Amino acid sequence: MTMGGEMTAPRDVPRPAAELFSLRGRTALVTGASAGLGARFATVLAQAGATVFAAARRIEKLKELADSDARIHPVGCDVSRAADRARLAGTALEATGRIDILVNNAAMSGETRAEDESPDTFADVLGVNLTAPFHLARLVAEAPAGDGAPPRSVINVSSILGLVTAAPLGGASYAASKAGLIGLTRELAGQWGPSGTRVNALAPGWFRTEMTADLFGDERSSRWVERNTLLRRGGAAHELDGALLFLASDASSYCTGQVLTVDGGWTAR
Repeated sequence: MTMGGEMTAPRDVPRPAAELFSLRGRTALVTGASAGLGARFATVLAQAGATVFAAARRIEKLKELADSDARIHPVGCDVSRAADRARLAGTALEATGRIDILVNNAAMSGETRAEDESPDTFADVLGVNLTAPFHLARLVAEAPAGDGAPPRSVINVSSILGLVTAAPLGGASYAASKAGLIGLTRELAGQWGPSGTRVNALAPGWFRTEMTADLFGDERSSRWVERNTLLRRGGAAHELDGALLFLASDASSYCTGQVLTVDGGWTAR
């Protein structure tokens, strides 16, 4: 199954409901997996049966994660570097001969105030949050697939800040990169749909992670999140498990080019 492959036929035999979210026999790449949502994503995919190659710059954190599940394999990787991206894909292909799932989760934030953000910082944020996911998705889509392999699933982790403003807490480069990732998701879905490769975006709201520690650690900011979220609270990492498994598995076999927002109702205001 390649980027320019022939149109795929629909699956005639549905999977039993109990197996719909199973990822047994599949290989997944997860970037930004050393902490926060990325570490949770890697763990959940492994628990569903996938062999997971967890990538990040902090290799010691990845090794700790791998110690928790033998199906998780740590790969030191700076996604802004082409050589590291190629090595990540190559490691998975050499070990398992396939890549079925890519979770583009690695991200960095810039300055909160646009006037404080230099052109270099803006470019660095887009490089990690948007350019790297594009090139990783290409590596996965171009990788060889064996006969009978399931359609590949690319999951780009965007944000509600790619859909709405979060001023005064947002950042121009971060918002631009996450909005761009949504546009990239739709375009790749359109180009690669005929080959069966599915590309969707996951847009979390305010979740308690390493990146949002200052937000939830500040009482005023935390109250702001609660006041503007319909469920009146921030999210817990495990509340993304179902959405991730839906997009990664056969449960979403007829879903591509979509943005799945999990935000406690923030964008419904």
